[in-house]
Amino acid sequence: MSRVKPLRRLAVLAAATIAVAGLASPATATATSRPPSSHQLTHHTRFFVDPNSKAAKQAIADLRAGHLTDARNMAKLASWPESFWLTEGTPEQVRAKVRGIMRAAKATGTVPVLVLYNVPGRDCSNYSSGGAASAAAYDAWVRAVAGGIGDGKALTVVEPDGIALLPQDCGSGSDPDGALTTQRLTSIKSAIETLERQPSASVYVDGGTSNWQSPGVITQRLLAAGVRSAQGIALNVSNYQPTDQLNQYATWVSKCIHYATRGGTGTQESRAADCAGQYYSASAPNDGAPGNSVTFEDPSTWHWSDAWYDSHVGNIPADRLTHYVLDTSRNGLGAWTAPDKYTDDEHWCNAPGRGVGVRPTADTGQPLADAYLYVKIIGESDGTCHRGTPGPGDPEYGGVEDPPAGAWWPDFAHTLARNARPSLNWNLPR
Repeated sequence: MSRVKPLRRLAVLAAATIAVAGLASPATATATSRPPSSHQLTHHTRFFVDPNSKAAKQAIADLRAGHLTDARNMAKLASWPESFWLTEGTPEQVRAKVRGIMRAAKATGTVPVLVLYNVPGRDCSNYSSGGAASAAAYDAWVRAVAGGIGDGKALTVVEPDGIALLPQDCGSGSDPDGALTTQRLTSIKSAIETLERQPSASVYVDGGTSNWQSPGVITQRLLAAGVRSAQGIALNVSNYQPTDQLNQYATWVSKCIHYATRGGTGTQESRAADCAGQYYSASAPNDGAPGNSVTFEDPSTWHWSDAWYDSHVGNIPADRLTHYVLDTSRNGLGAWTAPDKYTDDEHWCNAPGRGVGVRPTADTGQPLADAYLYVKIIGESDGTCHRGTPGPGDPEYGGVEDPPAGAWWPDFAHTLARNARPSLNWNLPR
């Protein structure tokens, strides 16, 4: 059969993708409402779709190469909103970039997702190393981002890994006197306050993911970074943890923040330290019998932590608890279970065989979840992973060297799209 008609049909679909840029998924559930505020999202919020996204460009490249299935998947992916990462540039440059994004979003009546990723010393100088030259330079850069947002509506994610991976966590001797860690928390707190001065900015500070810090530890850090001045927290950015577990973990963190700050005996830090989580709960028997203690690898044991929050926090109205957003860009099949053969499996780095997750929406059906988002640009590499081997190359990809962090990787994008759960569909008007 001639390929001309299928190619034409796909071209029409790809054109439709661009034509509907800016449309998010229709409402599918009724979210718990909060008091109206220009800073908050509603479940009717639609997120901005970039018609010039990397997925859209890949769809065209695949179409020209005659790879129809890949082209169709990329065109479908391109119809859904992804974020814009702000990682560098002078204040003047980033202000101009943000203004351009805001103008494009305003023209479609949608909300852009902006990720600030430029804090000094980010990523412990690993694959995504970089950041502003100093705290003062970072403050000026954040003010420029805020200036670019202006009076417009934007959702901002502040510094992925910035709190979950503090300078003190970077290794022995990385922050001997704690000054770098103190400055990191101060910088992020200042960034939250600066962005919150914009009348319609929705600010979510990153809190890592569910297989990282315990609720007690991340709560202590979030409070020190001023999370109570923000709309909430962002979780699972660039990671792969499953949505149901993330919702459970995020609810614990939210309730831990409430427990730590509502008063009572002890300091905020000591009260947060008592919080149950994915690794331990004082409400469990902890007697060594199977299932009688919390184990991260066995979510069926997480009910012991639910029990702790039931007894220590109770049923608190959603508008009195910290809300959150989740990155579902690559968690459709959940986290990768790495083989035991690696000394460092780097499970977070270009995890093989993963898939795109739940579509972006502000109507999550979860009382504390303000949005599911594609924060990570689907198809961008996490870095050059060797998984504890001498290299060169990534043994999980046949010895091929993974592209540097942030570089577009077509094969990775195709795999994620092909394995999407639920399967990718078109984000078209109804």
